[in-house]
Amino acid sequence: MKFLLYFLKLVRKNILSRAVIILVGVVVFLLFILEFSKYSSSVNKARYTKKRPDEDLEQYLIFVGGIPRSGTTLMRKMLESHPDIRCGPETHVIPWLLKDHYEWTTSTKEFVRLVEAGVAPHALDNAMAKFILSIIVHHGPPAKYLCNKDPYSLQATTYLHGLFPNSKFILMLRDGRASAHSVISKGITVGNWNIKSYRDVLMHWNDEINNMYKECLTSGPKVCLPVHYEKLVLQPVATTKKIFNFLGIPWCKEVLHHEDHANETKLSAYELSTDQVKKPLYLEGLTKWFGKIPPDVERDMAFIAPMLKILGYNPEERRPKYGEPDDFVLKKLNI
Repeated sequence: MKFLLYFLKLVRKNILSRAVIILVGVVVFLLFILEFSKYSSSVNKARYTKKRPDEDLEQYLIFVGGIPRSGTTLMRKMLESHPDIRCGPETHVIPWLLKDHYEWTTSTKEFVRLVEAGVAPHALDNAMAKFILSIIVHHGPPAKYLCNKDPYSLQATTYLHGLFPNSKFILMLRDGRASAHSVISKGITVGNWNIKSYRDVLMHWNDEINNMYKECLTSGPKVCLPVHYEKLVLQPVATTKKIFNFLGIPWCKEVLHHEDHANETKLSAYELSTDQVKKPLYLEGLTKWFGKIPPDVERDMAFIAPMLKILGYNPEERRPKYGEPDDFVLKKLNI
């Protein structure tokens, strides 16, 4: 302050030339900018540098998801038949929370507010991870491996993998025509789907499985495994061995007899597949949709649901053959 007063006194007495005054002013301005940059950088670094996650957030988790009526409950029950795995019923809370997070972070206005408050991204991510983990851990008995089956959670596979980097994801795939028929015939409410219209349901199916499939592929084959429902019920031995190899968990024959373990795990009365998974593997679900889809929808199928072809289904084939049952299924069903 004394230096500044002395400097102003010299200026009034015209002792310093105008050029020197300008030079000094430039130097002072540059020093101010430099100090402000250092301060801003330190604040941002403290606020946004990602801290090492808590050890409990690095634990191994299994996430199972897919479009409703695509075999997610069957997959969950087969996993849970393994003595070291516990999944439990759908939580419903986790996909709702992930949807809220998506809305917060994709709204520029809201995200800027969260960033300015020091909440986003890392404080929010840490809170999300701990909340999700707490739900998974505490809504069932302890087990060596924990899994979560909330079908729509896999719309956020890449985000969940960021929260839980050691986790694995199983995306259930099923012929969209079979899923659509199951939804419509059972009157299952799914979001804003018009469950009186095959066209509308198939268009929603296409959009949502497209997103989930992209999320799975983006995460990579070591993180996310697509599993076709048809292969799971027709060739369960080879398919489950592939799944457990992906998970890095020893396979055991108990997973082929999920119906024998129905009383050992909690089944929710609010999940419409509960009654079906109490039974052995059955093949009727593969063909129940045959002849049920309106002719105009069948005619436009390739346009309505282009994901069918991408996932390996023929949209032009009205009675597709999904493959031959393996010896285990033939013996189980006395075929």
